[in-house]
Amino acid sequence: MVSQAGPSGPPLCLSAPDSCPIGPSGPPPCLSAPDSRPIGPSGPSTCPCLSTRDSCPIRPSGPLTCLSTLDPCPVGPSDPPPHQSAQDPCPAVPSGPPCLSAPDPCPVGPRGNPPCLSTPDPCPIGPRGPPPCLVSPALCPPCTMAPMDVLLTRQPAPQTVPATQLPPKLYEVARNTGAYTSSGLATAGFRTAKYLVDEWFQNCYARYHQAFADRDYSERVRHESQQLAAETETLARRTQGDSTRKVGARLQDMHGWKSELQRLLEELVTETNLLLAQKRRLERALDATAVPFSIVTDNLQSRERRQHPDLVRDCVEIELLKEAELIRNIQELLRRTIMQAVNQIRLNRHHKESCEMDWSDKVEAYNIDEACAHYNNQSTEVQFYPHSASLQESASTPETWAKFTQDNLLRAERERLASVNLRALVDCILQDTSEDLRLQCDTVNLAFERRCEELEDALHKLEHHLRKTLREITDQEHNVAALKQAIKDKEAPLKVAQTRLYQRSHRPNVELCRDAAQFRLVSEVQELNLSLAALREKLLEAEQSLRNLEDSRMSLEKEIAVKTNSLLIDRQKCMARRARYPTILQLAGYQ
Repeated sequence: MVSQAGPSGPPLCLSAPDSCPIGPSGPPPCLSAPDSRPIGPSGPSTCPCLSTRDSCPIRPSGPLTCLSTLDPCPVGPSDPPPHQSAQDPCPAVPSGPPCLSAPDPCPVGPRGNPPCLSTPDPCPIGPRGPPPCLVSPALCPPCTMAPMDVLLTRQPAPQTVPATQLPPKLYEVARNTGAYTSSGLATAGFRTAKYLVDEWFQNCYARYHQAFADRDYSERVRHESQQLAAETETLARRTQGDSTRKVGARLQDMHGWKSELQRLLEELVTETNLLLAQKRRLERALDATAVPFSIVTDNLQSRERRQHPDLVRDCVEIELLKEAELIRNIQELLRRTIMQAVNQIRLNRHHKESCEMDWSDKVEAYNIDEACAHYNNQSTEVQFYPHSASLQESASTPETWAKFTQDNLLRAERERLASVNLRALVDCILQDTSEDLRLQCDTVNLAFERRCEELEDALHKLEHHLRKTLREITDQEHNVAALKQAIKDKEAPLKVAQTRLYQRSHRPNVELCRDAAQFRLVSEVQELNLSLAALREKLLEAEQSLRNLEDSRMSLEKEIAVKTNSLLIDRQKCMARRARYPTILQLAGYQ
């Protein structure tokens, strides 16, 4: 194509493909130079030629009908010029060649050019690149203008065809080698290629438009920055206040849980100390049962030394065996209770340590959150921590945090109640065992008293019988002596009678007569013999009785000695040893 530039009038490139007589006034500012930049996403900038339908300063003599087309080409993604949405010619120009109503519009960059730049031979122009006519005079007519930025002053009319992003096309641009270009005008002493006046005006207008667009963009950025700064300031204050309130609420929750933990810790410590006191009572009671057990054992061993007649399984021995069995059972019960108390104390201390750890963590967290709650924008301790906003994988949730403390409180409270129940059980055990031991001790003592009374009664009776037996022995001894004397006394009469008979048997012959004297002497001898036999028999009986009495005396004396020994064991040893039996306070573990 050939571009012609005239001194004045509309550019011929807009009416015919072979002429473009741009006047001295140059192209409008919307026809940006090769270094013009596309308009940003926020919208087009204000362009003098495109902001109104009443002016288009292409040349002084008249307006331009370049913007009327049947096939509109969108200028930008969302902001086309107002006068591109109608089919009527631009009212700024009363007459002019409709050079821009071509069937093939020229797609220009991401924001596009007005349809006035479309020619029968389209020329793709990049987002910020210049038209080919400004790059090389032989490539394109100089009327081909760069992409332009448009700022609307009113709402654009609806378009007949929706604005879309056209696909890029590749074109072969003809070199600017026409008759009216600067190519081939080199002379001696001058450079081989010079720009045209129209190109100079285009460059100036491009600089003006660039400065205007930069100022507009800067003003918009400044306004948006101020608005963003105000919004961020308000948002920062609101979020900081909300965070402060959240931290305060967290402090209240933490203070409540901390107070509960501290209260429960105090109760648990007090309960543990009370349980330790009960454990010491159990140990003292267990130690106190050793004395009764030794007493019972000694009593049983001492009573084993009783002699045969009194070595019987009497009520005392039965009660002593019961007492020994009771003491063994009580000792076993106290040992089990002590072990249970030790385990409960261990559990109390374990849960106390858990609550103390939780309490110390909450105290530390409370101090940290309290310090955080006092931080403000004027604090001097604050600084940047870039990675502090990242959540830790081991961090707990409010639900798990509250459940952890609740579980600690529930377990500690359960152990505290178990400790209270165990203390009550220990009290009952100590009271019952001490009472049982004292009751059994009284029963054994009563059995000893009864047995001693029985022994004393038997001893008294034996002594009484011994005294009678001794008197009877004395009497019997006298009787034996009397019988012996009586027998001795009968010997003389018997001798006399026997001597008389013997002498009378020597009478001679007939004188040996059985007279009355003879018969009487015979009867006298017989009577004396009978008397002596009777006396001797009685003497034997008396002597046997005396021997029996002696045996009875000996048995009585032996039995008296046995009863005396038994009474000595039961009263002097057993009863005296049982006098050191522990008191009920000692058996209860108080002493």
